[in-house]
Amino acid sequence: MTRCRLCGSAALASVVDLGATPPCESFLAADQLDEAEPAYPLHLRVCTDCWLAQIPPLITPEETFTQYAYFSSYSTSWVEHAHTFVADAVQRLGLDSGEKDAFVVEVASNDGYLLKHVVDRGIRCLGIEPSVNVGAAARDAGVPTLTEFLDPATGSAIRAEHGPADLVVANNVYAHIPDVVGFTQGLRALVADDGWVSIEVQHLLTLIEENQYDTIYHEHFQYYTVAAAARALASGGLTLVDVELLPTHGGSIRLWARPDEAAGEPTRRVADVLDREKAAGLRELSGYAEFSARVAKVRRDLLRFLIEAAERGETVVGYGAPGKGNTLLNHCGIRPDLLPYTVDRNPYKHGRFTPGARIPILPPEQISTDKPDYVLVLPWNLRDELIEQLSFVHAWGGRLVFPIPELSIVEVKS
Repeated sequence: MTRCRLCGSAALASVVDLGATPPCESFLAADQLDEAEPAYPLHLRVCTDCWLAQIPPLITPEETFTQYAYFSSYSTSWVEHAHTFVADAVQRLGLDSGEKDAFVVEVASNDGYLLKHVVDRGIRCLGIEPSVNVGAAARDAGVPTLTEFLDPATGSAIRAEHGPADLVVANNVYAHIPDVVGFTQGLRALVADDGWVSIEVQHLLTLIEENQYDTIYHEHFQYYTVAAAARALASGGLTLVDVELLPTHGGSIRLWARPDEAAGEPTRRVADVLDREKAAGLRELSGYAEFSARVAKVRRDLLRFLIEAAERGETVVGYGAPGKGNTLLNHCGIRPDLLPYTVDRNPYKHGRFTPGARIPILPPEQISTDKPDYVLVLPWNLRDELIEQLSFVHAWGGRLVFPIPELSIVEVKS
């Protein structure tokens, strides 16, 4: 990668190099274990002109998302997060006031986890989801869903058929598209001239501060500060007018944007977060200088724990098979000799193997059968939810291990 995908600058500086790994959602079936796996460099760089952090676009969204292994509805806390968002957005924007036929569009709507709450309120809506299997699940749940990738032409065609959207939601997708300018133009094509766009995306500030390097993987093409996000939105004719700091995914930002002509002045919260990012050094290279060393320490600490547990004859199994977990497993070189299996609530993954590390994925009930000494929690961002969900390991004295932001061992209570 020689040019920034947002501003075109050649001034790209290395942040952290995680080597080469397979795509994080390319789970293997048993009959694929003797086949070669492609691996691609995973090297995060930052543009020192617009400060967009990014990795090379070595795989296409079509390769990742045409058939997808992630179903949002399997996370209880994420579904509740979506329910709360819909309730707040409806009130904030007056979508159920009856003054007009409100219309909500969600881009990357997954299995309908969010729009089902819009459907329940009787508000007209449409999901745009590129994954065939996940979109089918949404339609089965009663959520109108198109199987499409968003670009300017798709956005214009949907607007022509369904009308402009009063609210366009794009949660956990703004990092997933290599053509950030074209995608943003697609958002502008969808939204009404006086409408709103709401985007949730991981905050680069917390990624750096909390050592969340496992969220760097090939389907995340870029990583945003609010400053970089505002510039990206502007590339498509949208103005950032408000921002919220969220705890989701270890620390996210919710960006509220409007078409330029309807935007008005941004709230004080925008200026406050911009000031915080500047104070953290994220508009100069010094703010990124120590990140690579802290990443290396996470790797050493986790490997030391697993090796010492094995030498003591203690058992460690995994919980979850998220994309971030595959970055961690592959960067650390963890294989089934140190982690014999992981479990996941998603039946799609059962009987499959994690990419690269090739660790078997089993149903969650296997933990109660085997009663391991430790459970390594790979979706660490769901810490509170999973401490409660896995409290049953207390019955045999089991403990939970969280690898990020630093290694911690938790004794749960029943």
